[in-house]
Amino acid sequence: MRRREFITLVSGAAAAWPLAARAQQSGKIRRIGVLVGTAESDPQIVTDLAAFKAALAELGWIDGSNVRIEYRFAEADAERMHAIAKELVALQSDVIVVHTTPCVAALQRETSTIPIVFVVVSDPVGSGFVVSLPRPGGNITGFINIEASLSGKWVEILKEIVPRIARAALMFNPETAPYFAFYQQPFEAAARSNGVEPIAAPIRTGADIERVCQSLGERPDTGLVLLPEVYLTTTTNLALVTSLVTRYRVPTIFPYRYMVAAGGLISYGIDIVDLWRRAPTYVDRILKGARPADLPVQLPTKFELAINLKTAKAIGQDMPATMLGRADEVIE
Repeated sequence: MRRREFITLVSGAAAAWPLAARAQQSGKIRRIGVLVGTAESDPQIVTDLAAFKAALAELGWIDGSNVRIEYRFAEADAERMHAIAKELVALQSDVIVVHTTPCVAALQRETSTIPIVFVVVSDPVGSGFVVSLPRPGGNITGFINIEASLSGKWVEILKEIVPRIARAALMFNPETAPYFAFYQQPFEAAARSNGVEPIAAPIRTGADIERVCQSLGERPDTGLVLLPEVYLTTTTNLALVTSLVTRYRVPTIFPYRYMVAAGGLISYGIDIVDLWRRAPTYVDRILKGARPADLPVQLPTKFELAINLKTAKAIGQDMPATMLGRADEVIE
């Protein structure tokens, strides 16, 4: 084989090497910490993390090859969030991906230097994580889950499916959703403009959830909205809420589609998996030298409406044909 042909062959083979393999040749294995607010067994988070890992691989970052991913799960426990935050910082992660608002708050207390990329977080400006959405200004940036104005949309959906509704409650745990006012204010404004009395329904335990659901069920003109927050989205508490609102026949709006698949009546909100697919683009840029301060906080781009007709039948609730026509998914 002539020398020129040999050089051409070797050069072509090198160009065809997978990106991850070439990155591994450079030596250093990077470390990505991942702090998740829910339990490892949560079916939704299993799907989310699979999408995250696949998207990272598409960008050339292969777990166990040129990057090591350290997963930790807080199980909606505030003390555990703080302990894990300390642990991931002590591991000297190159970047930390963090899920849910209280987990970001826990990490922010531990480091102002390690880059942090958040997903499924509410009101990062009001929570003090970033200076502004276009210019975060520190070591934190990421992907917002739901804008505050959506809480007004939830009231409108309740009014559409239950025209007689006179009261609407907003359920949240103040310990895991300290940002509740971010949603509560537009929720109350939209309720009043639709002739509906807004009710705050703070809960902290399963017993609180049952007390609220039973109380709401005593009046047939009452609906419920669940705030998008980690305590109410855990598998155990979600199962409790769906069973109670079905038992007491309370029309309830959920923030995410998987909650409807788990037995909820109707949901309108973002595609969570889409946020986890998008997060690796920022991880990739940071590992290549970008600063979180220069990466704008991203808004959600995909929204979806889901309806569970089996649950509607169980609580005796008719669904308008117009609503069914707009739905992205109808579970029968």
